[in-house]
Amino acid sequence: MSKQVTIVGAGPGGLAAALLLAHAGVDVTVVERRDRVGGRTSTIETELGYKFDLGPTFFLYPQILEELFAMCGHDLHREVEMVRLDPQYHLLFEDASGNVHADIRATPDVARMQEEIARISPADAANFPRFMRENRQKFDAFTPILQQPWSGLKDYVKPSLARMLPLVRPWASVDKDLSRYFSNEQVRLSFSFQSKYLGMSPFKCPSLFTILSYLEYDYGVFHPTGGCAAVSEAMARVCESMGVTIELNAQVTDLRFSGKTCTGLSVNGDERSADAVVVNADFAQAMSTMVPDAVRRKWTDAKLEKKKYSCSTFMMYLGVDVPPEELEGIGGGLEHHSIFLAHDYARNLDEIENRHVLSDNPSVYVQHAARTDPTMAPAGKSSLYVLAPVTHEHGNVDWKRDTAAFRRKVLGQMAKFGLGGIEEKIEYEKVITPDGWRDDLNIYKGATFNLAHNLGQMLHLRPNNRFEDLDGVYLVGGGTHPGSGLPVIYEGARITARLLCEDLGVNAAWSAAAPVTAK
Repeated sequence: MSKQVTIVGAGPGGLAAALLLAHAGVDVTVVERRDRVGGRTSTIETELGYKFDLGPTFFLYPQILEELFAMCGHDLHREVEMVRLDPQYHLLFEDASGNVHADIRATPDVARMQEEIARISPADAANFPRFMRENRQKFDAFTPILQQPWSGLKDYVKPSLARMLPLVRPWASVDKDLSRYFSNEQVRLSFSFQSKYLGMSPFKCPSLFTILSYLEYDYGVFHPTGGCAAVSEAMARVCESMGVTIELNAQVTDLRFSGKTCTGLSVNGDERSADAVVVNADFAQAMSTMVPDAVRRKWTDAKLEKKKYSCSTFMMYLGVDVPPEELEGIGGGLEHHSIFLAHDYARNLDEIENRHVLSDNPSVYVQHAARTDPTMAPAGKSSLYVLAPVTHEHGNVDWKRDTAAFRRKVLGQMAKFGLGGIEEKIEYEKVITPDGWRDDLNIYKGATFNLAHNLGQMLHLRPNNRFEDLDGVYLVGGGTHPGSGLPVIYEGARITARLLCEDLGVNAAWSAAAPVTAK
């Protein structure tokens, strides 16, 4: 008889684990609280025809996705059209007077990128190839570390880790490490803002994560036609074709235990047994609401409260009555991705991470998906996804009081890079604050990027894939190793599926074809 595994949550990690487990012959059921798959990697669809990514807006390093599909005998590119963006994004730098005084259209073309950098700092442009070469070495050395589980100090006594340490420079931050290549602050910011993908400041984020910007240039930034939910929906289709049961509107209220061994769970009031449970829900939220505190030893409610968490995001999803080609940016039409970096970016980050207050001059990101993908908006109109990083839930901010004023502030920032007057063109609007992420999406403290990625919360110090507090419970998602961000979440699902198959005595006969986007 097949082993029965229930996965709580149909987010990217849960769907990836379901794919691999089903291919190994495990009887898999995925229970999802919402009415659609994908978790934060899903779509907001409106009656007016506007579509928005809910959370992630692009795919970085799609090689891991290609491998996951290929391991199960499928081809990602037959399931989803993936469009590589060039420029990848448009960086807009504010000066002290509040004007955009410099910009970079980031491109994977090395010669063109050097030209872009040279417009700000000719000396730094010459170092771009060295940055790429050395971070390629770093990524190649660190990949085996990402692909293995970490459960304790014994995992550090490995030759691969010893070879990696000189490249990783664990004593340095991302910004500090980048100063070896780039002297100009704005150029460094062009290669360090990606630490926000982890919800962290480049002045605190470990230097390992300079590989994030490297990956963009070597492997590409991709837009899936139909939005990032198209990948989640494709994974769900393949899962179901392999026999996976996916239940929507299925609320898990608690996991059931005999001692510290999980024996099943309650779904919409019904008790179910399982040989193992994979938790894809937000880690801290799931532990504090689904698992009795007394059962946990290392990750109790009190200890969860003391952990470091990522920032959150203030979101505006705007359907505007403007044709995609008529939306103006700086120096031309509004690009698919635009990132406005406030003049005092370091202060911006301090307000988010340390002071926990709302900034008077926030940085803002805008996705203009209809520039590339006409399926994201009605004909002749545009969908704008607007994000401002903010503190996670904190007593200093009352979103019932502060939402309207902060919305006006974000619209004012958008006017600085060509989107003045956009408010009068809005036909549809949805706002999500950290309170909304917490209450509607069940995210602990509204911290959209999960546990922070400082050195004290990485590798074996992050909740383990084979969860160390509970027997029969496994983790996927941003709260476990390797961490947040879609590529590493998929890699984490692969680790978890492998461990689970080992524990169940299941032979996992996975194989992977060479991915087509490999450099």
